Amino acid sequence: MSKLNVNPTRMELRRLKNRLKTATRGHKLLKDKSDEMIRQFMLYVRENKRLREEVEEELATSLKSFMLARAVSSDAEIEEAISMPTAKVDLETSSKNVMSVNVPVFNVTESETSGLYPYSFASVTSELDASIASLTTLLPKLLKLAEVEKTCNMLADEIEKNRRRVNALEYVMIPQLEETIKYIVMKLDENERGATTRLMKVKSMIEEQNK
Repeated sequence: MSKLNVNPTRMELRRLKNRLKTATRGHKLLKDKSDEMIRQFMLYVRENKRLREEVEEELATSLKSFMLARAVSSDAEIEEAISMPTAKVDLETSSKNVMSVNVPVFNVTESETSGLYPYSFASVTSELDASIASLTTLLPKLLKLAEVEKTCNMLADEIEKNRRRVNALEYVMIPQLEETIKYIVMKLDENERGATTRLMKVKSMIEEQNK
């Protein structure tokens, strides 16, 4: 590991030791943060898996009901039956902080003006009723799935950024500081030994002159 290009002085040594202390403390904090972020990420991944399985299962059921409705009704009848929706959906978006990452939060509210079904029961089949009912209950889960998936992606990006910071400290900055400190200590020791040797020589010369 290459050392920093600095003057080997005691003042520089103190400065670098303080930097090393700060870098070591920062490395520990980032490592702890990374571990906690990974734990949170795994919780969201498990929730994402559960929601996706539920959504896919309910979508398959709804699609099956809709295909049965199409089999016994014409496209024109189905289109006419669902062309005037009675439910109003309001979507509010906000955010929350997860390990210093602002992740999205979706809140959906539904209001019905004249019942869930925008048609008379005599005009359509029970399969279409089942399909619409299934899709209505599925909407909040779809939004929750989108929210959790986005959170997973954002946490994954932040974990990768944090990993690069930890590696930069662990494998570049801290070893470089340690190597530079070792170099300065060595140079200071050499200078001290050299100064001691010169003093001894001067003392010896003075003693010789006084004889």
